[in-house]
Amino acid sequence: MMKLNRNNAKIDAAPTARILQFGGGNFLRGFADWIVDVYNQKSADPMGVLVVKPTERGDYQAWREQDGLYHVLTKGIRDGELMDEKHLVKCVGEIIHPYHNWQGFLRSAENSNLRFILSNTTETGIRFSAEDQFSDAPPAEFPAKLTRWLYHRYEHFAGDPAMGCVLIPTELLVDNGEELKKAILQYVDAWSLDAGFTTWLNEANTFCNTLVDRIVPGVGKEEMTAALAQAGFEDEMITQGEPYHFWGIEAPMAVREECPLDKIGLNIIYTDDLTPYRTSKVRILNGAHTAMVPVGYLYGITTVRETVEHPIMGAFVQKVIFEEIMPTLDMKEEELKKFAKDVLDRFKNPFIHHQLISIALNSVSKFKTRLLPSLLEYSKRKGALPEGIVLSLAALIRFYKGSFDGKTIPLKDEPWATSFLAAAWEQCDGSEAAIAVLVQKVLQWKAAWSEDLSTVHGLQKMLTDYLLQMDQEGGITNIVKRAIT
Repeated sequence: MMKLNRNNAKIDAAPTARILQFGGGNFLRGFADWIVDVYNQKSADPMGVLVVKPTERGDYQAWREQDGLYHVLTKGIRDGELMDEKHLVKCVGEIIHPYHNWQGFLRSAENSNLRFILSNTTETGIRFSAEDQFSDAPPAEFPAKLTRWLYHRYEHFAGDPAMGCVLIPTELLVDNGEELKKAILQYVDAWSLDAGFTTWLNEANTFCNTLVDRIVPGVGKEEMTAALAQAGFEDEMITQGEPYHFWGIEAPMAVREECPLDKIGLNIIYTDDLTPYRTSKVRILNGAHTAMVPVGYLYGITTVRETVEHPIMGAFVQKVIFEEIMPTLDMKEEELKKFAKDVLDRFKNPFIHHQLISIALNSVSKFKTRLLPSLLEYSKRKGALPEGIVLSLAALIRFYKGSFDGKTIPLKDEPWATSFLAAAWEQCDGSEAAIAVLVQKVLQWKAAWSEDLSTVHGLQKMLTDYLLQMDQEGGITNIVKRAIT
């Protein structure tokens, strides 16, 4: 099998670099660069990507030897059909490692063609550190490196407004564009940089908030042989993602016209407000995950796919999504239905083995952010309680007892959460009165919910009834069956 490079693959050089990209992990390769490559196939003005290695570890040497080429495999369910495709990404050209070539990194700021800046440096990557100094070569944090790059560009082009950039971070952080700008301005202040630079940052550059969504797990060792055979080359940078993808970008009209990513047939939107999209993702996708975990685990199921394909548990998940979560959201019904359908397709992906127990991490705080708003809004709008969501809360409480049906449950949560629930269960003898007291303690647990949930009409009784039935023979099965009828 031939080594992948532009000569062996008979691929021309990458287009002129117009994108500076911090990071080259699975997500950026299988999401942003893949999208740019699809854009290039449909555009008369293709964009090349210059990749910057944001951390000291590693060198992307294999990627250099492949001339920036790599394959993205797309595997999963789309519109109910199994898909398995490959795409050779050709947009990446130069790769710079600032820890090995700091001056080369700064000189790239002198490239007048560079216009867009992408990043994915994890949720903790956008932050300010007082330890970073202007004289560091390089400073440690990503925003510090970017500040140095932008300042060099500002000086080189004498503050030319036309040399400003459009910054599009993809870190999973609310208002990530605004947070990146804040961090840069903190460095400007800490390093006492020119006032004119601040003006240039504010007036010549655009910081876009974004929301991204695609699972890009990469290719596991056990899958690599088959993946390379599918690619047809020795490809050390090959990666794999699910069919679903979403990129929401808050940007002014000028950016939308300059970079029409929303016109290439992919699930990309420009908007003035990402809030409803973020809310629907958290409530439907993440909420469904959080709802199914304790119920499915106590039911005896181990994976997400098994849960949604199970005749009873699958109906439970659909009830929670379509009948209890969606009625609390204010987006258009057809948009919500399409997103919910995509979510179920994602859950059924046979190429991703998502263990319920792995999603159970920090379940208390997840319930607060993902499901509690739906529970409260449903109660407000309907004058009743959403039975499926309440059942998931009851199962969550039971889950944190730490054992079920004679088996230990490997709990993973913050100590404040596990210790509170462990103490509550230690003081409960299992009687109806004791269960009612336990439920009341949990509902009045302001450290978890930031409010007293015991005031929600009927909630304490429904939770108590569910918990009393769970340890009866066939209890969890019978409860779920009743909940879906």
